[in-house]
Amino acid sequence: MLTDAPLLPDTGEPGFGLYVHWPFCAAKCPYCDFNSHVRHTPVDQQRFTQAFLKEMDTMRSLTGPRTVTSIFLGGGTPSLMDPATVEAILDGIAARWHTPAGIEVTMEANPSSVEAERFCGYRSAGVNRVSLGVQALNDRDLKFLGRLHDVADALKAIRLAREIFPRMSFDLIYARPNQTVEEWERELNEAVSYAVDHLSLYQLTIEEGTAFYGLHKAGKLIVPDGDQSAALYEATQSITEGFGMPAYEVSNHAKPGAESRHNLTYWRYGDYAGIGPGAHGRISRDRTKIATATERMPERWLEQVEANGHGMVEHEILEREEQADELLLMGLRLREGVDLARWQQLSGRFPNPAREQFLLEHGFIERLGNSRLRCTPAGMLILDAVVADLAC
Repeated sequence: MLTDAPLLPDTGEPGFGLYVHWPFCAAKCPYCDFNSHVRHTPVDQQRFTQAFLKEMDTMRSLTGPRTVTSIFLGGGTPSLMDPATVEAILDGIAARWHTPAGIEVTMEANPSSVEAERFCGYRSAGVNRVSLGVQALNDRDLKFLGRLHDVADALKAIRLAREIFPRMSFDLIYARPNQTVEEWERELNEAVSYAVDHLSLYQLTIEEGTAFYGLHKAGKLIVPDGDQSAALYEATQSITEGFGMPAYEVSNHAKPGAESRHNLTYWRYGDYAGIGPGAHGRISRDRTKIATATERMPERWLEQVEANGHGMVEHEILEREEQADELLLMGLRLREGVDLARWQQLSGRFPNPAREQFLLEHGFIERLGNSRLRCTPAGMLILDAVVADLAC
């Protein structure tokens, strides 16, 4: 069992994370393109637990002995798991890798599946950080987003999370249809007032394969245009900065020290093992980096693990140039920027001077001494274009 201790400090290193994917939800939200599935009969949690443990054995053989710096239980809706399931998963990780006391252990939860008894059970199992999928703070938009909870449920979940877990965060989606800057400012000020130290604030995007995609394509769902989205984004930065919760990543805001350690592992291009249906991983081995991905359909994943010891459908060795591109793509999302020496070591080259100078002159990027490069606030608005320009 993971022992309870004060959270270890962020060393600034990429770290090594474990991601476990619970793929089941009570309902499929119309904007969601994550690997989530609705089942109308009870899920055999004991059978899935044994499969998670079996796939851990395979991942342990790939990673070798490592010290875990963070664990993330994502989904889907992990708060649909029984506390005993969570405890078995965390115990399985601790039995296979070194898990120091005080590492961050996050679990995603939906307000509609929150009960105090279950939260206490997760806490006892070793979870020390919860991330709540609130998404909106008015009932009209919660209904539009297909959420099963209302604002009263959300506030109850926030209160319980603050009482039970040392750290908590919650998500909000903005740039919703017909949303004004003034409405979003009121909602965001309310969110910050709930004594949170971390918020994930995402612009609504229309992803192919979702219910919203079909409505949008048919002209039945209109989202804010580029100028309105930019105004909403700028209001987001202004309010969170004013409350001492600046963006440390494009969509994530925290008080100093409350940044998500697990997500920093992704953005700093660290290693992480992905376990469960549809989980991805990046594992360094023998001076190479392996990209892994598992079968997305839960039942097929389960059968493959039981037969083969894992559900991997991808196991690709990334070329150094591919690693450099991923490092740039992830690192420029961060306020701390990219370690240029590391990028140069992987890519075997320096940034194109002409392209870098163009971006510098237009105020889209800036140097932090000689060692780091980062996007400016203006650059964050066109992040994909900046990354594409620098990667050429």
